[in-house]
Amino acid sequence: MPSLRTPLTRHLGLDVPIVQAPIGSATSPELAAAVSEAGGLGTLAVTWRDPDAVPETVAATRERTDGPVGTNVVVDPDATATPAVELVDACLAADVDVLSLSFGDASPHVDRAHDAGVDVWQTVGSAAEAREAAAAGVDAVVAQGAEAGGHLQSDVSTMVLVPRVVDTVDVPVVAAGGIGDGRGVAAVLALGADAAWLGTRFVATREANVHERYRRRVVDADETDTVSGAPFDRGWSGVPHRVLQNATTDAWEDAGRPPRGDRPGEDDLIGRVGRAPVRRYEDSLATPDATGDVAEFPLYAGQSSGLVRTVEPAASVVDRLATEARAALRTGAR
Repeated sequence: MPSLRTPLTRHLGLDVPIVQAPIGSATSPELAAAVSEAGGLGTLAVTWRDPDAVPETVAATRERTDGPVGTNVVVDPDATATPAVELVDACLAADVDVLSLSFGDASPHVDRAHDAGVDVWQTVGSAAEAREAAAAGVDAVVAQGAEAGGHLQSDVSTMVLVPRVVDTVDVPVVAAGGIGDGRGVAAVLALGADAAWLGTRFVATREANVHERYRRRVVDADETDTVSGAPFDRGWSGVPHRVLQNATTDAWEDAGRPPRGDRPGEDDLIGRVGRAPVRRYEDSLATPDATGDVAEFPLYAGQSSGLVRTVEPAASVVDRLATEARAALRTGAR
């Protein structure tokens, strides 16, 4: 049977080269722990959390698994009012195994993380960015292709980006974007990646902290049902993202993709998350406490949504991905 072991899995003590992407507020201790307990790497997104809550969230994850746990911090200062350094400090204080950083320069944080015994990963969108990250001392780079869901760092496809990055740096490469089943995992391993990073597939799990309408929309979507651009940039401006097509994106596209200030229905109150109002084009994830026109919220998902057809426990997803990957590698070796 083909082995799925790689230098990265051996280093972190993983059974399989599968990483659950930090899918914003959709992450939860239950989701991250289930993935880690199944042999992959579960990750918590902490950028939009209070730094004081990070240790408690990591501890809640640790209570559910003996496996490694990762956290992600968006470095871009426009993403949140909380300085990245405070979030990084909170992650290091929580004694995570992996700190992944995205949308910014990892170099100010690498030495501090290493002093704390924490590995640092940086998400990149080009070979040049990967070279800079490796020079800064990161332990791995995440090569995110344009097929990915959520906020995007590249307009290059995963199939092209991953081998370019693999050929450029000497650190492990984690492939992200467009991976929705075990065949995709096998494909990126064949391209030289050490692991696959999946987000959309894990949105459609029982443990994901998402509204049921969002989860079902991912399952029902085809690969052609996503839109990329910056429609939902109220809250984090100017960063392109990929979402499922809905009434909000239709109105925006029909109007010619206008900037903020010129968009149809821009002041519409379309719902709430808890007690917080959500206006059209706002960067507000559809969590379980969302109410109103939830289908018109930003439903972040990648083109791999066309490969997602079931809602399953996260552990079952990890097991099936590994089984499918081994089968694909065995077939390809003939």
